[in-house]
Amino acid sequence: QVQLVESGGGLVQTGDSLRLSCVASGRSVSRYTLAWFRQVPGTEREFVAAIIWTGHTIYPTDSVEGRFAISRDNAKNAVFLQMNRLNSEDTAVYYCAAAQSTSTDQAMYNYWGRGTQVTVSS
Repeated sequence: QVQLVESGGGLVQTGDSLRLSCVASGRSVSRYTLAWFRQVPGTEREFVAAIIWTGHTIYPTDSVEGRFAISRDNAKNAVFLQMNRLNSEDTAVYYCAAAQSTSTDQAMYNYWGRGTQVTVSS
């Protein structure tokens, strides 16, 4: 089993930056695809970014590419999300997830953290 714990969320203003962290325990995730999703209450969970074990990154949404950057530190069993130029549309609960395959589909992710709230005020 893999346990994931996110941290780094908070209340910021438009234009600010935040760095989310997610640390895994239970087993090494160095060969897993690690990803970040986000969800606003009442809406579908949205894929934000993923990084496969080779370091290749995936950003499928125009709304975050160029502003967000995902990275990983296999020695720390961790994944990070650097978020820059935040705006109110980035307000959501951010979840990290781990999968043994590469996918942007949340259904393919076996392990999830409990989420960290990011609130951007204007």
